[in-house]
Amino acid sequence: MGAARVTRRGFLLGGAALLALPGTALAATAPEIADCAAWGARPNSRVVNVVVQRPVKILVHHTATPNVTDLSRGAADALARGIQNFHMDRRGWLDSGQHFTISRGGFVLEGRHRSLEALRNGRKQVEGAHCTGQNLVSIGIENEGTYMDTEPTGVLWDRLREMCAYICGQYGIAPTEIYGHRDFKDTLCPGDVLYGMLPRLRGEVGGMLGQRLEGSSVRAASWPVLREDDRGPVVEAAQRLLRGAGRTEVAVDGTFSAAMAESVRVFQAEHATEEVNGIIGGESWPLLAAPVQAGDGGEAAEAVETLAATSSTRPPSRVGPEQWQQLLTAAR
Repeated sequence: MGAARVTRRGFLLGGAALLALPGTALAATAPEIADCAAWGARPNSRVVNVVVQRPVKILVHHTATPNVTDLSRGAADALARGIQNFHMDRRGWLDSGQHFTISRGGFVLEGRHRSLEALRNGRKQVEGAHCTGQNLVSIGIENEGTYMDTEPTGVLWDRLREMCAYICGQYGIAPTEIYGHRDFKDTLCPGDVLYGMLPRLRGEVGGMLGQRLEGSSVRAASWPVLREDDRGPVVEAAQRLLRGAGRTEVAVDGTFSAAMAESVRVFQAEHATEEVNGIIGGESWPLLAAPVQAGDGGEAAEAVETLAATSSTRPPSRVGPEQWQQLLTAAR
């Protein structure tokens, strides 16, 4: 972990940083983190961009790889090498895209070179490649496995919680600023189950930092992910918004059919989204959710009425991105 030193935010004692956010009584201890050299990383192919600014959020990912039973350090190192090879050889990136990786065995590894150095500094960030539009403002953590219908291992969860608390302490990030990849892109990542555990993660990280979080602070409003076979008022709202965006072939029936998925793909292609996959997530929703004012007519206004009626709330006089998220979250 390097030589012990005193930092601006706390004390580094015997290699473990003890950190506390302003106004808190508790401290977060840094987990053991293996740097790139420790797991046999290749050299980065181009210069890694390091900026003198602090990230403002954490993005949680899953690797979408098998939920292996080999929980050894050797398996963790092999995972990190496999991710780096894929990112460099298949995607043409200069290095691993994520800043850090946590294995199912609970080993934390540096992903992109210099990420650990920047984190320890507390005032710098490495530009990642884990989520377009978020790579200079967030820290990306990959969690080994696929968490659509199963929870991560207990040791992985413990390290994720510790790592998030350490990152929050180093950079002054609020625990409420922990998100999933799907909050910003049309993706199922980090899986339905792990994404559903993020309110718990925010609360536990807050607890480690002496902050009591509850209610909307833990369960933040967000853009929901919709895919084929989904049903309900949120799907109906999406159908109306698609029609308002020119996809008038979409039926308003509250069922996400194969035909609707094809219309979504056409919409995504028209708007040059990163993924053209028929999934409505954190990239397509902001493009679809047009601003609505009281007294407006049209499909977007009908979508607002549908969501408000479902959640028994009064439609706000003005609906922008934040109000759309609140309405969608309440109607789920």
